[in-house]
Order: sequence, then structure tokens, then C-alpha cells
Amino acid sequence: MTAIVALLIIVQGIAKADPGAVNQVSVSSNTEQATGSPTVGGDNYSLDNWLGKVSQIQSEQPHWVTPLMTVTPRLEQELRYDQYWETTTKGNKDLNSYGGGKGLEFIPFQNTEVIVGIPAYQTHNIPYNENGFADESFLFKYRLLSANEENGDYIVTAFLGVSVPTGNRYNTQDHEVTTPTIAVGKGWRNFDVQDTLGIQIPDDGSSPKGDGTPVVSNTAFQYRIAPWATPEVEFNYTWFPNGDRSRINQLYITPGIVLGKFSVGRRLGFTVGVGYQVAATEDAKYNHNVVLSVRMPF
Repeated sequence: MTAIVALLIIVQGIAKADPGAVNQVSVSSNTEQATGSPTVGGDNYSLDNWLGKVSQIQSEQPHWVTPLMTVTPRLEQELRYDQYWETTTKGNKDLNSYGGGKGLEFIPFQNTEVIVGIPAYQTHNIPYNENGFADESFLFKYRLLSANEENGDYIVTAFLGVSVPTGNRYNTQDHEVTTPTIAVGKGWRNFDVQDTLGIQIPDDGSSPKGDGTPVVSNTAFQYRIAPWATPEVEFNYTWFPNGDRSRINQLYITPGIVLGKFSVGRRLGFTVGVGYQVAATEDAKYNHNVVLSVRMPF
């Protein structure tokens, strides 16, 4: 799916043959904010300039909503909290993840986003004494190519994820894990597809123990039915070429809906999404998962 979407983007870009189209921006509503004179002091002026620049950067890309599970190739700036309620295939063991490893997402400069995750607090009903914090995570995005809805409605972004083993003994991967990923997206009016493909590489290489080096793919199909409502269905796939789960394929299907963005201030917004993740393969780590995602874009 990643290759197909990327090919469509490249073909469309060549056909347009307009080097200025990709970076064309429309930020008339933010011009005063980005270039106006300071009214309070130097710090306020710098903050306004930065936020104005963020608006300009985001105007150069599609304006889809972020899916529930798939990491969007778009550059976002928000605070995010996710909640997961997972149940195992036998139905007798539950895991609740408070925070889902999400946190602060911000755009420091052109074409770049940094995500600083807050370690999730995870609870287990069996055994109850395995509760604790999971690992710390970071994600770095660099937008390679993009066009907003007026100029093609597509995006290509490179990710580099890093997970640090800070969790307790029951909620850690025990290794630093680096995850290079390519992410693409393409929109057609109210419909869009967002897709990622990456590989998780632990600091001990392709260890025969643990998860090894799984290949992870996520694809989200979305259709905006109203300015504030976007139903979606996602396919979350993992292939384990080695490790304890060698040659196992794992697929989850996640229908859901994202509501927002609702404005609650000058720049501050509110978005909420809910979904139900269901295992479509026999060897999945868990059977189903109820997902709640709350975001505050700024």
C-alpha cells in the first residue's frame, strides 16, 4: 500500500510540473500574527512569530485528521492522551494502558516535528503486581514532499522513532529500539489514505529472543462526512521475520471515528476519537482493544 500511494504522489507531481506548487502557501489569516509588531514584549513577539511560522508550515500540507492508531505523515502540534483497554485471546487477562505513550508534539522549524512521549502507566488484572510504567519514546519526523488540497493533496514524510528501556521489569522491551519509517498520504476530496511502513531494530540487532526485528505497516482509510466528523477503518499489520514469534503474521482491523477539531481558544482546539481494534489473525498478541484518543492541537 505504501508503494502504491507513493507512486500516485510521484506521478501527480511530475504531471503538474510546477516547482512552486508544492510549497505554495495560503496564510492570509495568519499574516498579521506572523509579521505584526510586538505589543507586549520581545518574548511575546518571538512566540507569535513561531506560532505564525507553524501555521505557514501546516498550510503547505493536507488538512486531514490524525488517525487513531496510524501515525500521520502530516506535521502536527498538539498535546495528546490515548487510552487502551486490551483483552487477550483467551479473554481472561486484561491490560489497560493509560496514556498510550503519547505526549507533546511540536514543530520546531521547517518540515520538522518532534514527539516526546510520556511513558504509559500499564495495569494488569493477572497478575496484578505487574503494574507499572512502560518505556520512554521519541519520534522525529521530516517532511520530504507535500501539497495542500489546492495543489495535489499528498504528503511523504520520513520518521525515526526511538524507544528507551525506562519501564519496570514487566512493562519494558529491555532494549533501546530504533524504528525508521516511511509515511505517505493521498487525498481525493473528502477521502484520504494514510500509510506507514517501518522496521523495529533493537540495540542487540536481530536477537533470536524477544520480538526480533518486526516489520510494521499501518494503513488508515478516512472519509470526512462533516467538517467535524471523520469515520475511518485502519489495518494494523506486523510481520515477525525472527525472534520468539518468527514467521508469525499479526493483523488488526480498527474501525473508528474522529470528531473535531473544535475551537476552544485563539489557537487551541479539541479533538476526540474512539475505535475498536479486533484481531484478524490467530496469533495476535491480544484479541481486541478499545481505543480512546484525546488531542488538544495548538
